[in-house]
Amino acid sequence: MGTAKRASSRVRGVPALTLLCAMAILTAPGLVTTAHAAPAAPSAPAAPAAPAPEPEPGTKSLEDIHQEIEGLYRQAGTATDAYNLAESETKAQSARIVEIANLVVAGQDRISTLKQRAGSAARAQYRSGGLPPGAQLALSDSPSDFLDGTGRLRQGEKATTDLLSELSRTQFDLERYAKDAGALWQKMEENRVKKEAAKKEIEDKIKAAEALENRLRAEEKARLIQLEQEAQYKAQTQWLSTGAMKDVKGSATDAGKRAVQFATAQTGKPYVWGAVGPDSYDCSGLTSQAWLAAGRAIPRTSQEQLRLLPKVALKDMRPGDLIIYFDDASHVGMYVGDGAMVHAPRPGRNVTMAGAGSMPIKAVVRPDA
Repeated sequence: MGTAKRASSRVRGVPALTLLCAMAILTAPGLVTTAHAAPAAPSAPAAPAAPAPEPEPGTKSLEDIHQEIEGLYRQAGTATDAYNLAESETKAQSARIVEIANLVVAGQDRISTLKQRAGSAARAQYRSGGLPPGAQLALSDSPSDFLDGTGRLRQGEKATTDLLSELSRTQFDLERYAKDAGALWQKMEENRVKKEAAKKEIEDKIKAAEALENRLRAEEKARLIQLEQEAQYKAQTQWLSTGAMKDVKGSATDAGKRAVQFATAQTGKPYVWGAVGPDSYDCSGLTSQAWLAAGRAIPRTSQEQLRLLPKVALKDMRPGDLIIYFDDASHVGMYVGDGAMVHAPRPGRNVTMAGAGSMPIKAVVRPDA
């Protein structure tokens, strides 16, 4: 595997900037680069490493183990998205239940007021001897009083009708609130079950991946990291060689610059599933918090970001846009310019810069369209 300089010569028109340089430039205040950078090649070991021993017949090769570990972490990432979605929905449902509770209190207070008004009317009729207002008017000795009273009678009848209608409507609202709250409680319980199942799957997949890694010797672990870097480098180089970045010249908006600066400032912080900072992040936790810092609230999960945010063509991509990866949209990174993105990769890794094409791209979405 050659250096970044030799890789650049194989991709015509691509400046030889390493991702480390890109990160240094991008984190400078107010500056977002839009050049097309070649991927940084995996760094060569300082001294020749002893060749890994040949696997015994029937055992897995290091490449097989690498693929299995990556698959486990991918499955954990998918489960993490499911967990985060259930968590987000639970928070929204909890907030709605609080709103309903406040509406119920207000409705009960309103019913009490209406009942007091109805009681006052009943007591007034009792004091008049129990005769209905119409009968009192009919027995009046004064024609003018009768005529004046007719208008007041109609007003009173309308007020009584309105009072009863409002009382009935308020009671209906309370019944609807109760049904809505019951449905929300049921959804919250369903989400709790989903969260528990997703949490177990995440933990099981991560434990299985860690168990595979823990069985490796130190030199095998080092080689595993190198295999991971080589796979990313190869994917990025192939992606650039297709001319994918040829027409990408978009400039970041002010909000996009703030989002990029926030995201790149988190470099080095560990990936923790379900985390939204400030000390650790998962992939969509990083992108959602970066845009929140830029003044835009966006969906919490990569799948919801894909579903709800406007999609843009790759050629129109600009720094701050989100790149959704894999067919199931289980991973997301933020494009930062220079053919690079920043992301929280997976458990055991830290927030880092990587080639925008180092994983299969599903779509590009724009939070500030």
